[in-house]
Amino acid sequence: MIIHFYKFQGTGNDFVMIDNRNSDFPKENTSLVASLCHRHFGIGADGLILLENDEKYDFRMIYYNSDGKESTMCGNGGRCIVAFAKLLKIINNKTIFIAIDGEHYAEINNENQVKLQMKDVDVIRKEESYTFLDTGSPHHVQLAENVNNMDVKSEGASIRYGQLYKDKGGANVNFVTPLGNEKFAVRTYERGVEDETYSCGTGATAVAIAMYHQEKTKERDVHLQTLGGDLRVSFDVENGVYTNVFLIGQATFVFEGKVEM
Repeated sequence: MIIHFYKFQGTGNDFVMIDNRNSDFPKENTSLVASLCHRHFGIGADGLILLENDEKYDFRMIYYNSDGKESTMCGNGGRCIVAFAKLLKIINNKTIFIAIDGEHYAEINNENQVKLQMKDVDVIRKEESYTFLDTGSPHHVQLAENVNNMDVKSEGASIRYGQLYKDKGGANVNFVTPLGNEKFAVRTYERGVEDETYSCGTGATAVAIAMYHQEKTKERDVHLQTLGGDLRVSFDVENGVYTNVFLIGQATFVFEGKVEM
């Protein structure tokens, strides 16, 4: 089987992108997806994304983690599929598409900066040592004295598989260090990848909202420093409900090719 693919990355969060408008890709073959994402025996990626037709929207996004399993929303993947759709000439500079967590509006400029609208957030669990919220994917947000000195993989895994989330399918884990009133350093352990990633879009979104909710910032336009680059998250908030949530950053085409599997 020969598969035509494209590779995109958003602040170092990288994806195998496949145009599946003809429905040729064997979507239930989790081992194939995992093989394509494998960094030594495949193309290599944090996840795989299918772009498909949809009657009501410009396109549909189907996202798989690198373990081969279909997963919840991926913010950086959402930004990358917008850039992919523009490359395929499906859209121009604006789009509304559908993903597993509902519809998303997005804009892309000529420098491939994508402004992606995320889901509203109206439930936030604030505990003494962490905050939990769902921004399309479930996220644990925890302050750290210096994220640069952390073993994110081991500490993230201990929380992801620990008592808090073991009966809930796990959670993504974000460690955060304030860098100023509106800027935070973030490192993220992603479930499904089961490792630290260079960046996580739903994680950055969760951190921005959690930091505002915890009164660590008064800004509603928050800058996030990740290993793979900088992201912005803007939002409105009223009566504890976060709306008009936008994840903003570059989405970059890396290369395309064909692979025989």
